[in-house]
Amino acid sequence: MKKLVPLAATFLLFNQPLLSQAPKTQMAELMRSDGRIYVVIAVMLAILAGLLFYLIRLDRKIGKMENLK
Repeated sequence: MKKLVPLAATFLLFNQPLLSQAPKTQMAELMRSDGRIYVVIAVMLAILAGLLFYLIRLDRKIGKMENLK
């Protein structure tokens, strides 16, 4: 088992360029040509920013509650 992990890591490391050659999909090309991909990225960034803001706010509230005890 101990020899299997380095062997698998070596295999994935050297074959990474071969594995990353994903075929281009028609939907992705259409979204890039129409400019919709930027809307998708903007929505994803807005969601991630909202989650980050929520987690920071929650951490501060929990920190305040811990200091009260």
